[in-house]
Amino acid sequence: MNSKGKILLWSSNLWNFGDGMLGPLFAVFAEKIGGNILDIAWAWAAYLVSTGVFVIVVGNISDKFSKEKIVVLGFGLNAVLTFCYLLISSPAQLLMLQIGLGLAVALANPTWYALYAQYSPHKAAGYHWGLADGEARILAGLAVILGGLIVEFISFQALFILMGTIQIIATFHQAQILKK
Repeated sequence: MNSKGKILLWSSNLWNFGDGMLGPLFAVFAEKIGGNILDIAWAWAAYLVSTGVFVIVVGNISDKFSKEKIVVLGFGLNAVLTFCYLLISSPAQLLMLQIGLGLAVALANPTWYALYAQYSPHKAAGYHWGLADGEARILAGLAVILGGLIVEFISFQALFILMGTIQIIATFHQAQILKK
């Protein structure tokens, strides 16, 4: 794998670790701000539907613009929006944040996949895609445990600050792909 492929993989792993800290704790957070089961369902559905719509749009326009810039923008926007969890105090605000996160993921994902395919050797494509998918899941699994410990012994605020910080680091690392 060339250096840009390694940047993509390492940055994605770091981002997935930061993002994975919330995982199933999302429901606990939503309940903590006054949400009920339907609020959680609406917020999660809004995230999934907005991500799906935006992925189609971004996937289409990404062929006309720099995928490297779009993926970095997606990573950065996601990091900023992760910090916005600190400001959420109602289910309606959470719903809006989830739509914003859907846009951020849509900027990052199709462009990341296209670039990873471009910068990974085709000879061992299965192995390299296995690394990308397997490492992401392993790190997200470990991150959920850490996230649970942070929420249990410190707070959701500490969790969101750590998540956002990790995602900012991932964004800066990802931005190295912009170098020629």
